[in-house]
Amino acid sequence: MKSHKKELTFKVPSRMDFVNITSEVQGVVNESGIEEGFCLVNAMHITASVFINDDERGLHQDYKKWLEQLAPHEPVSQYAHNGMEDNADAHLKRQIMGREVVVAITDGQLDFGPWEQIFYGEFDGRRPKRVLIKIIGE
Repeated sequence: MKSHKKELTFKVPSRMDFVNITSEVQGVVNESGIEEGFCLVNAMHITASVFINDDERGLHQDYKKWLEQLAPHEPVSQYAHNGMEDNADAHLKRQIMGREVVVAITDGQLDFGPWEQIFYGEFDGRRPKRVLIKIIGE
């Protein structure tokens, strides 16, 4: 069994947005040379997420609206966490959207269902954050 690790860095210019990272993850799978196995993709920051869904603009707008209704950014005074920072809502949004995904690798390709893509979700952007990709298999 082999393993391969790589970190990607993203700096999203807005406070909240979603970035399709499927091609970057497939590129790391290609680098690894692993044909059969699993790929873990993990947001390494507690105000960011990795998730799988459809790459459809309307859905992403719905996510943003829904998340903002569940955990509105303002007023920041509504959160006990906020002291020196104003990102309590980002922690809550990350909890809902998830930390990581695992995707099977078959014949050297990420093995998705119809319409599935991997996304980096940012909830407290404007600074660099890392995503870990860890691949194991043969």
